[in-house]
Amino acid sequence: MCCRHLTLRAFCCQDPCSDHSKTHHQQTFEKLSYKQPSVVGPDGKVIAVTPWLSPIVWEGTFDPFLTDSIYRQQNITIATTVFALGKYTQFLKDFLESAEQNYFVGFRVHYYLFTDQPEQVPEVNLGEQRQLTVLKVPSSNRWQEITLRRMEKLEKLIESRLVNEADYVFSLDVDTKFYGRWGAESLGRLVGVIHPGYYQTPREQFPYERRPESQAYIPHAEGDYYYGGAVVGGLVKDVHEVAKTCREQLDIDAAKSIEAAWQEESHLNKYFLYNKPSKVLSPEYLWQDFKPHTNEVKIIRFSQVIKNYAAVRPNP
Repeated sequence: MCCRHLTLRAFCCQDPCSDHSKTHHQQTFEKLSYKQPSVVGPDGKVIAVTPWLSPIVWEGTFDPFLTDSIYRQQNITIATTVFALGKYTQFLKDFLESAEQNYFVGFRVHYYLFTDQPEQVPEVNLGEQRQLTVLKVPSSNRWQEITLRRMEKLEKLIESRLVNEADYVFSLDVDTKFYGRWGAESLGRLVGVIHPGYYQTPREQFPYERRPESQAYIPHAEGDYYYGGAVVGGLVKDVHEVAKTCREQLDIDAAKSIEAAWQEESHLNKYFLYNKPSKVLSPEYLWQDFKPHTNEVKIIRFSQVIKNYAAVRPNP
């Protein structure tokens, strides 16, 4: 029970001399110049490890029975946060029903649903050791504001509840659906997912925030992968550090009337550049329904559904 028995003070006030504390002061890192890591090799085969020796999880790189068996013995709880505001409540039924068929099956999972319309939450049969908590939040007239505030909500939820209720936490987008198994192979100290639209793109073309005035700024010569904001996870204390840091950087930008190119996703990419994930999920764990299958992606586990943004977002 690696996180549950830590007090919030214990992981918010780390010893400044500890290795863990050092990894989370992104502004003090020396800029490093190195070749962009590849996801697919010149022979067309996927690459299963990052240059900093973190696994990149692809089908065929792990034994699903073994990994699940190891973690089940630890009696862990996986918290899962999801935001469904406004018309995005229409995606809840498919999200939850597909999760119950594929997402950490056989594990203790607690969904925390943030919504401005609790009455629109569908009835879904949850399996044994699975539960759903609905948390009411205010509406917003801008979808950008909704995504800008997710890190703050995640930070506060961890501080108020998850530090005592869960071992791992994943924050997932609601306009998605599970199509394949998602299990314990995805667990790690700090977990990010490679965005399906940029996994073979030169980093100069990544949609990073390029304005030096923003706290999310990344120069054209830097970057590993482009990480999707639809998935972030890890140990509760480490995800708290991600959420807290991104929220602080978002607040600094807001005070200067700056909004990063892709809101929280831009700040997440900045965080992961200087605080490397301990595990990286391949695009199997975040695909897009409109994209055709590729040679590299043998199985689609989790995918963003096709939608009319003009119809579901409160503003263009």
